[in-house]
Amino acid sequence: MEKKEFICVGLMSGTSMDGVDASIIKSNGTDQFINILDCYFEFDKEIYEKLVNLRKLINLSEDLEKYSKEIEILNKELTLFHARIINKITKEADDKIDLVGFHGQTIYHNPKNLISKQLGNGELLSQLVNTDVIYDFRQNDLKQGGQGAPLTPIFHNLISSIISNKYNIKNPIHVLNIGGISNLTKTVPVSEIESIKGFDVGPGNCLIDEWIRNNSSERYDEFGKIGRSGSVNELILNQAIDNFKINTYTNSLDIKDFDTSFVRGLSLEDGCATLTKFTAYLIANGIKYCHSSNNQIKENYLICGGGRKNNFLIDCIKQELFNQKNINIDLIDNYNFNGDFIESQAFGYLAIRSYLNLPISFPGTTGCENKVTGGVLARNY
Repeated sequence: MEKKEFICVGLMSGTSMDGVDASIIKSNGTDQFINILDCYFEFDKEIYEKLVNLRKLINLSEDLEKYSKEIEILNKELTLFHARIINKITKEADDKIDLVGFHGQTIYHNPKNLISKQLGNGELLSQLVNTDVIYDFRQNDLKQGGQGAPLTPIFHNLISSIISNKYNIKNPIHVLNIGGISNLTKTVPVSEIESIKGFDVGPGNCLIDEWIRNNSSERYDEFGKIGRSGSVNELILNQAIDNFKINTYTNSLDIKDFDTSFVRGLSLEDGCATLTKFTAYLIANGIKYCHSSNNQIKENYLICGGGRKNNFLIDCIKQELFNQKNINIDLIDNYNFNGDFIESQAFGYLAIRSYLNLPISFPGTTGCENKVTGGVLARNY
């Protein structure tokens, strides 16, 4: 498969565990990118409940062994689900698919113990779809002293460059992804790619989603309507801010680094409002940290991920940054990119880079000792 450009399916299932984002992209793995197709496939109720329940059970590395049977069952079910997705969307592609980038579903992330466990069997998926599959993207980075996350900055940097050129924006364009966890990419000129910076900045949707799931029949706060209808408990919020400090942005985060216990006893609406405000405070601090070295230069921060649809959360972030005159917050959708599929596109791009043995993580993104490629190739057909 020696060619300059590859057509790849990127698959991403995030911490919301509601379904799979799938993208078909074309790229040379470096400076070229064309998005061909994006689709979303919702998990059926049975898989969703199994995933949520399993994640609740796995709190320690020993639990991976303890619940190995449950993991094995879900491994197969999740892989079959992804295979059906690939077989469906590839029928809509005019060109033959060269690669599949298979992220899988993270159920446990503990970089201190060099563990990041994703459900999904790359070897089986390759057999089912008769295509080369790149999977297990995080292990090589962990072995090289990295945090295993975030891995998407290299792609964020590419699309920020595309946006800058297309819209003639000369100011720095950084990318904020608000998924279950929020991560931020401080972009650099393409010629300086090895100095790229990326880091997790706090929770994204995880606290709000957990609160909504545990206290209502909904899975998330649609458009932030529930949070906006409530009142922020300022005393509880200030206590939470005092008790939770991010002293360094060199560590990756997991949703289990956070919990909703500090709003226990509040109404659905007030708890959601307080959690949203807490989340916004941490995200805004991450943006301020990113901006601090260039605080006299106007910078653009483009938001992608499901959290950008929470209008109340976005408004709260902007309120926290009200006095930061050189920071412009916008949605990436306003620049001809669908913010729902940036991560699935990214793992298609990372799969191509992995196949070409190009680095996908850098000392400034994951803390690895040296730039490192990642992903395992499965050719089982």
